[in-house]
Amino acid sequence: MRFVGRISDWNEVKGYGFVTPHDGGDRAFVHIKAFQFGSRRPVDGDLISYAAAKDARGRTTATDARHAGQKIQQRKPYRPLPRLALGVIFLVAVTLGLLFGRVPAVITVGYMLLSCVSYIMYSLDKAAAGKDMQRTPESTLHLADLLGGWPGALIAQQQFHHKTVKASFQQAFWVTVLVNIAVVVWLVHSGLAHAITATLLGT
Repeated sequence: MRFVGRISDWNEVKGYGFVTPHDGGDRAFVHIKAFQFGSRRPVDGDLISYAAAKDARGRTTATDARHAGQKIQQRKPYRPLPRLALGVIFLVAVTLGLLFGRVPAVITVGYMLLSCVSYIMYSLDKAAAGKDMQRTPESTLHLADLLGGWPGALIAQQQFHHKTVKASFQQAFWVTVLVNIAVVVWLVHSGLAHAITATLLGT
């Protein structure tokens, strides 16, 4: 059985809100993942149709939600980006580069340390999101990724299923990745990274 209602109390940051049925009754919790693939993000006042179910906590939850007048589309098979594998492979590559003398120690150590920082920041932000606590600003996450923490961020994004759906965040994230790689390549090829390593190691 399908119901018709309007979205209310929509939280764009967290991606959920409620839907109040037109025919009366309890309003239902609705998450962005309940909407059909390719749907626009809802806003307060949107008219939608949905099916109702009970979650593990006994709450009425909207499923298979569709905007009014939306045509049913065939969902394409979802092939998630192997974020964890990409992050691990990159960190292994820079470590091997250090062992074979192709990557300066300052670059490898920097990626390792900053990846740990980013990983911890993403895990804490995910925990805060689940407990309605103060969140880590997205600009802070992007800064850590830009400085070299993006491999750890990729691992955390997949492990915690965090920040992988929000398109605007992912667009900014991949820009930080490309800028970071470009700067590191320049540091290595210019010899500046080797010079910094030599200075720090006193060689």
